[in-house]
This record gives sequence, C-alpha cells and structure tokens, in this order.
Amino acid sequence: MIVQMNSMGLYGITPYTVSIETDITRGVSCFDLVGLPDVAVRESRERVRSAIGNCGFEFPQRRIIVNMAPADIRKSGSHYDLPILLSILIATGALEKCPPDTAFIGELSLGGEVRPIDGILPMAIQAKENGIKQFFVPADNAAEGATVEGISILPVKHVLDLVRHLRGQKPILPVPHTLPTKEELVYPVDMGDVKGQDYAKRALEIAACGGHNLLMIGSPGAGKSMLAKRLPTILPDMTFDEMIETTKIYSVAGMLEKGRSLLTHRPFRSPHHTVSSAGLTGGGSNPRPGEISLAHHGILFLDELPEFNRNTMEILRQPLEDGYVTISRASSTLTYPCSITLVAAMNPCPCGYFGHPTRPCTCSKPTVAKYLSKISGPLLDRLDLHVEVPPVDYHALSSTQPEESSETIKQRVDAVRRIQQERFKDSGISDNAHITSAAIAQFCPMDDAAQTTLKNAFDRLGLSARGYSRLLKVARTIADMEQSEVIRRSHIFEAIQYRTLDRKYWS
Repeated sequence: MIVQMNSMGLYGITPYTVSIETDITRGVSCFDLVGLPDVAVRESRERVRSAIGNCGFEFPQRRIIVNMAPADIRKSGSHYDLPILLSILIATGALEKCPPDTAFIGELSLGGEVRPIDGILPMAIQAKENGIKQFFVPADNAAEGATVEGISILPVKHVLDLVRHLRGQKPILPVPHTLPTKEELVYPVDMGDVKGQDYAKRALEIAACGGHNLLMIGSPGAGKSMLAKRLPTILPDMTFDEMIETTKIYSVAGMLEKGRSLLTHRPFRSPHHTVSSAGLTGGGSNPRPGEISLAHHGILFLDELPEFNRNTMEILRQPLEDGYVTISRASSTLTYPCSITLVAAMNPCPCGYFGHPTRPCTCSKPTVAKYLSKISGPLLDRLDLHVEVPPVDYHALSSTQPEESSETIKQRVDAVRRIQQERFKDSGISDNAHITSAAIAQFCPMDDAAQTTLKNAFDRLGLSARGYSRLLKVARTIADMEQSEVIRRSHIFEAIQYRTLDRKYWS
C-alpha cells in the first residue's frame, strides 16, 4: 500500500509542498529514501527507525521506499522526520490515513521528541495558500506559525502525543491565532547622548524620514559610529507586512529567538570589515540569507568602509538599486529581498586626520588618494547623503544643556512617514528613497525656482542621471519634513549640500 503525506520544503526563503510517498513491500529488508535527499535527509532513516522502536512500535523488516516529490528539487534539512515516521506507521496499519488537507513537519530525537526547525513562518503561509487546513509543527515553533490566519497550527511535543491525537484518544488543541503586541523596546542609547553634531543629526533624521542611504566621513572620535548606532532609535515603526517579510528571513536563517513569533523592530546589522562576499549577500553550499538580507527593512551599517574588501563592497551596487539580491548556481537561482538603508562610516585617510582643524595628517597625497579610491564612484553615487562629521569642540562637549532626545525626533519621523504612506498608497512604493524613475515626475513636483536651482547644480556638479534622481528624492523628503507638497528652492539647496563631499575628497 502506498501512503502519501503532505509536508513542506524550503528553497532559499521560498517554500514549496513536498509529498512524502511511502511504499512497504515484500523483499529484502531495506529503508531507502529517493527524491534528491541530502545527507541530513538521508540520516533521517536512523532517527525514524530509533523513534519508532522507542515509542513502542515495531519497525517493519521489509522493503521500505520513501519518495520525496517533486524529485527534481534537492531536499535538505531534518524536518521531514515526522511525516516519514507517520507514513510508515500508516502503511503498517498502526494508524489510520490522515485527511488530505493535513501537513506535518518536524525533526525527531531518537526517543520520539519533536524538535524545533527553521522556516516555519514561510512554510505556514505557503501551506495555507495550498489549501492545507491543519499543520502539525514542533511545539516550540507553534507561536511563530500561529501568526498566519486561516490555518490551524497544532503543536506537537512528542510522537506519542500525535499518535493519541490521530487515534482520537487525546486531541491536540490548535494554537489560537494571535498577533504579537508591539513591544516597547528600551534602547540602551539615545540621540540625546550625542553632544553637538547638529548637521550630522539633521542628516540622520532625513535618512530616517525617507529611507535614504548615508555616508559619514570624519576623523577618529568624531562620533560617526555613535551616531549610526543611535539611528535605530528614531526609525519609524514597522508595518505588519514588513514584520512578516523580515521575520520570514530570520526564520529561514534560524535566527528567530525562541518564543518570538514576529520581529517587531527594524533590524540593525553591523558586519565586521572582514566579512566575505557570501557572508554579506548570502550563499554557501546550502544557501542562507546574508547580512544584507538580514537587514531587510532596517539598517546595514558598514563601519570603516574602505577596510572592506573591494569586491565585497561592489557587490552591494545592484542590491541597493533593485532591493533584492540574486544568487546563481549551476543548477538553480535564489533571490533574497534586501530593501535596506545603508549607513557607512569612514576616515578621510589611513591616519584619520586629513582635513582635521588641529591635528596634522601624516599621510602623503598618493596614500590619501589610494585610500579614498577604494570607494568606487558607482558605489558613492548610490549613497544619497554625504556628511562630514567634524571633531566636537570643548564647548559643545562640556555643555550641560540637554540635547534633543530620540523620542522627540522619532515623533517627527513618524509624522513624515505617515505623509509618505498616504502619498504612495497602492503604488507599491514604501518611501521616498524607493520612488521609481517613472514616478519621479508625479511625486516630486517643483516650483520654477527649484527647477532653475536644480538645473544649475546639475551642470556645475556634473551629476549623473542617478545622482540627479537621488538628489531630487532627498529634496522630496526635506519638503515633507516641512509639510510642503511642492519642492522649493530651499529644499533643493539643502539636498545639494549632501552631494558635495565627493567633490571635496574624490576630485
């Protein structure tokens, strides 16, 4: 008798249905898995064999063939243990057949405990779309799956609990569908900690309001890293769709905290400059999301930007433009979302004091030029705001006057984001930084004085087409901060200030 069970698999972060087909016939005793299983899947034979015996059932000494369809996609992971075990018990007559709208997933211990796995959230979403009504998952993953409405998530702690449920002896109750309440995250840092640096704080506020990429240049100790690490404290709240998208990535990567069902705050990722290309963009023999995808709908902070490998930096160019990263292999192609705000910080030279008002630079001009040339023009062109962070003087550092807090700034940021949400409703655009080229004319109207100013700046600064559109998007955000529907000359002037540092340092 052939027994068919529903399960789920993951290809990157894309879930798909896996049909577990088990056939037990007479012949030489064997237990074979087919359907392109990897090593972890093949090892499930021993876990299933031990779990069946330790749960009081007799393992059939016959010819067992388990097929995992579709057979042209490589299966990876240990989460097929539970459906394989159930299919064997059904095929031997120990259990009745399960309804066709039921799916099972979970890793087994040798004693029959069901262990948590990665990727439950995207699997539950796909299972619902495929018409699955009941989804049996490890108990530790149940809260994560229960965020999906329209499907019953049933938590399983042990194989025997599931057996009793299927026999009608002791039903497993589904986990109620609940959405997590937004936690009040108490940050250990605050914008009020930063003395002075009003110009840089203004740039960070613009970046938070419009989702713009930001580059900070300054000498050591000026406060670049301090400012960047406080940017999350003023970011706007995530929408529910953004929470789902980001949580799916963390779920697949196995980085979702135990007991947490959704990420409710924007991620902040700060990889070391020794990170590899695969570590930044994702990949590996069993492809996993990289840092750029883990920062989806949040911040990717690259400190000491010139110290990163040049090839690693250049990989960022296309994802910054497209909002997703594509990993190609000989047999497949994976796509991970990465709609991020890139924040980078760097010194102006190897010693760090080129252009310092009081400390002399010890680097030669060729050394400075070589150091700055590590940042390519195309990458620099994708950074909307270029900000110089000067050293803080004694008067500002010793001042006892309180600085503006993150809470106050965030209130303004939230107000500006609400304007953008209303403007971009049903357009597929999330913020000003992601206005498409076709929509710039519609969403970025200018008065005559602003157009004249922008034309003069385009000619004098030699802006590229990308530089033109990014400057205009920044001006759109500045106009929103002043609640102006039309971009005016003053907004263009301020946006131009954030596009001149490349002329100072890279000319």
